[in-house]
Amino acid sequence: METLFSKIISGEVSSYKVAEDDYCLAFLDINPNTKGHVLCVPKIAVDKFFDLPELTYNQLMSFSRKVALAIRKAIPCRRIGISIIGLEIPHAHVHLIPLQSKEDAYFQKKAQLSEQEMEDTAKEIAVFFEV
Repeated sequence: METLFSKIISGEVSSYKVAEDDYCLAFLDINPNTKGHVLCVPKIAVDKFFDLPELTYNQLMSFSRKVALAIRKAIPCRRIGISIIGLEIPHAHVHLIPLQSKEDAYFQKKAQLSEQEMEDTAKEIAVFFEV
C-alpha cells in the first residue's frame, strides 16, 4: 500500500525529518497543532495502528518515547501529548504534541510556522534524539 507517509519514508516526498532508526521515522507535522508537533511512523505501511505486528508496534512505541524525550528537551512545554487517530492517512502513526494546555491537543487551533521555523525546529529536536 502506497501512502503519503511511505513516499516520505522513501524520499519521494520531502519532510522535516527529526529522527530515524531501522524501523521508524519521525518528522514534523506540516499542519501542526503547536510548534514541535511530530509524527512517528513505522517504515512498513499498515493502515490501522492495532493491526501492526506486535514487534513493529513495540518498536514504534519505544521510538516514539525517545522522540518525545527529545521534543521535551528542545521545545518549552508543560507536557508531550500523544494521540493516535489515523483517519487522515491510511498508515499507522503517532502524534507527539508539545502541550501548554489541553486545547493544544484538540486539532482545532493550528500553529503557523514559516519554512525556516520548521527547519529550525526539526534540527532543534534532532539534536536531542538518542538512538
